[in-house]
Amino acid sequence: MRDTALEDLLRSSAPQVLGAVVRRYGHFDLAEDAVQEALLAAATQWPDSGTPDDPRAWLVTVASRRLTDLLRSEQARRRREDAVAQWASLEDRHAPGVDVHPQVDDTLVLLFLCCHPSLTPASQVALALRAVGGLTTGEIARAFLVSEDTMTRRITRAKKRIESGGEPFRMPAPEEWADRSAAVLHVLYLIFTEGYAATAGPHLVRLDLSSEAIRLTRIVHRSLPSVAETAGLLALMLLTDARRAARVGAGGTLIPMSEQDRSLWRRDAIAEGTALVTDALRRGDAGPYQVQAAIAAVHARATCAEETEWSQIVRLYEILLRMSENPIVALNHAVAVAMARGPAVGLDLLATLAADDRVSDDRRFHAVRAHLLEMTGDDAGARKEYDEAARRATSLPQQRYLRARAERLG
Repeated sequence: MRDTALEDLLRSSAPQVLGAVVRRYGHFDLAEDAVQEALLAAATQWPDSGTPDDPRAWLVTVASRRLTDLLRSEQARRRREDAVAQWASLEDRHAPGVDVHPQVDDTLVLLFLCCHPSLTPASQVALALRAVGGLTTGEIARAFLVSEDTMTRRITRAKKRIESGGEPFRMPAPEEWADRSAAVLHVLYLIFTEGYAATAGPHLVRLDLSSEAIRLTRIVHRSLPSVAETAGLLALMLLTDARRAARVGAGGTLIPMSEQDRSLWRRDAIAEGTALVTDALRRGDAGPYQVQAAIAAVHARATCAEETEWSQIVRLYEILLRMSENPIVALNHAVAVAMARGPAVGLDLLATLAADDRVSDDRRFHAVRAHLLEMTGDDAGARKEYDEAARRATSLPQQRYLRARAERLG
């Protein structure tokens, strides 16, 4: 198996294995350590010995044994030999050959566990991104605009709070879903976003993350068909993911939407996403995921960039702005206004946003400003902003794209 294929397999298996181990033994923190050791063992052994017929069962078995060792050590220090016997018997019952594919999706249960209402919203999202999304602490810290040390402490506290609360590893009862569904959808949105446009690393897309986010969102939508925002989120993912093949050119280069070959857009995903958001919006009381999906649907029905109905997109972003003070929404609104009414109007909106350091320090702000300056004919100003955006970018494809835009301006 190629190294990249092995890495993809281990990355996609990690949340499922962690969910299975936590379901059996509890001890979230120690279970995560045990799973990491199992993944390391696989990465070391499988290139020589070959991939097992059932990689997930192998990983669950190795992680379970390692967790048993960790529990024995922990419990020995606390003189709890009776509990050690309990863990050992559990290991025996889940030896190789035992079914490790339960009816309930372990990854989804793990997601709901991470989104326990006893945690703060920020801790829910951070813990779920770590355990379910497989993001590194550094990647999560960048998403939250905090230091890696701060995020490490936040995630550690969240795991300890769940463990000390004795929360059983199970799907919450239907009446408990309302307390967690908003956090669950937010986490799935962030996992998908990281998969569709990776914030760091050599690749623009992390297909394992975006595909898993779509899979889990489908399950949540089936479980909560009456919640319009679950349909809105699934629609947003499908409409966005439909463009994936057209976003990456030769050598992994980024292709902006205005230059994409729209014949590569997946029409089946566009049709499904459009139907979902249309049905959800008919119910009234639209939420932010439905509005974002509606924006994606407007882009999807334009056969070329010139046919994009920017005035409608502006109106939708204005609705979204009334729902949220998210500065990225304001940035996207500025782009839509510039396309509908001219770059000078968009630049005026950016001047207002420049005082908000939540977005003014982001490479997206400088990339947008560069694009609008280029539209006005200010090549020197645009080049400077493209260079600044590239300096702030942590994704290699984004860096290459931004530098190429700058160099093209001379």
